[in-house]
Amino acid sequence: MDAANSIKVVVLDFRSNSGEADCVLFGSPEGFPSDSKIAMKRITSRIENKQALCVFRDVAPGDYSVSVYHDENANGKLDRNLMGMPTEGVGASNDAVGKSGPPKFDDARFTHKGGQQTLTIHLRYLAAPF
Repeated sequence: MDAANSIKVVVLDFRSNSGEADCVLFGSPEGFPSDSKIAMKRITSRIENKQALCVFRDVAPGDYSVSVYHDENANGKLDRNLMGMPTEGVGASNDAVGKSGPPKFDDARFTHKGGQQTLTIHLRYLAAPF
């Protein structure tokens, strides 16, 4: 690990230890918060004691946003109900929340100045499962 440039994300408030945490690092608003194909980095992590740890290594100084979701059934995607609301836990850096939809990149944006940085994200469960 390049300790000089890493972002450690502590994710709290999982409702269970099932599945995995999916953490995604974005360097621009494009694709935020859910298109991991456009993201700079994506990490999956196991959940223990209803929390998870994701470490993004080799991150250059700059402005970023992180999104995370609880892939409770480990199917590799964020499940949604018929209304399009996530049925699995979601969160973003700065604990940003959207007003009528997902949070905006700018609300979740933080500056990484290099070195080791730690963020904490609290998950929210917005809709009941199917």
